[in-house]
Amino acid sequence: MASKVPADNSKTLGVGDSGKVANGSGGANRTANGGDAEQSSGESDDDADERIIKDVAAAREGSAKKRKNKKRKPKKKAPTTQTDPPSVFISQLFRDNYPKGEEVEYTNENRYRTTDEEKRHLDNINGDFLSDYRQAAEAHRQVRQWAQKSIKPGQKLIDIANGIEDSVRRLVGHDGLSEGDAIIAGMGFPTGLNLDAIAAHYSPNAGDKTVLQQSNVMKVDIGIHVNGRIVDSAFTMSFDPMYDNLLAAVKDATNTGVREAGIDVRLGELGGLIQETMESYECEINGTTYPIKSIHGLCGHTILPYSIHGTKSVPAVKTSDMTKMEEGDVFAIETFGTTGTGHVYDQGEVSHYALRSDAPKVDLRLSSAKSLLNTIKKNFSTIPFCRSLVAIEDYPPLVDKKGSYTAQFEHTILLRPTVKEVISRGEDY
Repeated sequence: MASKVPADNSKTLGVGDSGKVANGSGGANRTANGGDAEQSSGESDDDADERIIKDVAAAREGSAKKRKNKKRKPKKKAPTTQTDPPSVFISQLFRDNYPKGEEVEYTNENRYRTTDEEKRHLDNINGDFLSDYRQAAEAHRQVRQWAQKSIKPGQKLIDIANGIEDSVRRLVGHDGLSEGDAIIAGMGFPTGLNLDAIAAHYSPNAGDKTVLQQSNVMKVDIGIHVNGRIVDSAFTMSFDPMYDNLLAAVKDATNTGVREAGIDVRLGELGGLIQETMESYECEINGTTYPIKSIHGLCGHTILPYSIHGTKSVPAVKTSDMTKMEEGDVFAIETFGTTGTGHVYDQGEVSHYALRSDAPKVDLRLSSAKSLLNTIKKNFSTIPFCRSLVAIEDYPPLVDKKGSYTAQFEHTILLRPTVKEVISRGEDY
């Protein structure tokens, strides 16, 4: 939008049809209206008109000089760097030209896709899809990198979660306070802050007093969406180097899954490659050496519009699943490693809920229940959020045995027609 030129407050004289002054400026108004106006010092009509015209010209000249000499306010420059904590819209920083993720060319029988004209055409018509995903991914990178620098032992988990989620909403430009705003852009699910044996699905509820300790291993799982295109990516933080091998094992396993994923890859075989990488590590903790195990019950998954869990799963262990990855799929490749049993179970207070897309129609008799369901539909659709009802699916915390430590790393990948794009890749991981 063009900037409005600052308004000129100086008054100028206007001349009517008869050449007489319509509006005065500076000294007393002068008028010439038939015989009503008095002439001073026996001045003739012609002399009066000539003087008035000169006065008008002088006034206009003075006004022009005033406008010329008046300094215009410089246009406010668009921000080019992010604040700390993040607050500048991603759309302002990049003007809708968002950074690409890591693009990886297909190999073997799919190598032709890189230059195939038909595939390039299919790729080019996905402009809105890619723009939304890249905006969400850049917001994810900036928020998580700020979080990695700012999170310290001694902070409450609720404060950490609020800091992350407030930053996300600022960066995508939607605070979620008005009806339907959170559906346009915002959190893809509640931020997961999972400590030690808790592997997934724990987010501090209101009133949670848990404080991050120096000895904790914390998984930070963040989802951000723009128009329902969800970027799901996670990392693990620890503050004691004795956990380094645990984190290295899981990061390596996730990168193996990302590297080997692609069109026509079978999911069960991909799980075998992930497991082989994960279980080649061990970790010594307080003098005891533990083999790192893949957690069997936690899988990567496809992501659908407004739905974090799609119809395909990427196991972290070898299985007989012959399902193939396909062109157009969006996958969250996530792996979990543990010093425990390699199996998790439900335990603890539920903090994640989502409206079930396949929920049977239920006759809700209470008007309050109907109102709540309607509010959820209008504000969240099928995006996971907080507490709920009959048609709501809950996600309780998933925990390995007490005393064990778990870690997680995760990336979102787009299987585009021409290349695989690791949309959430950053300099940090």
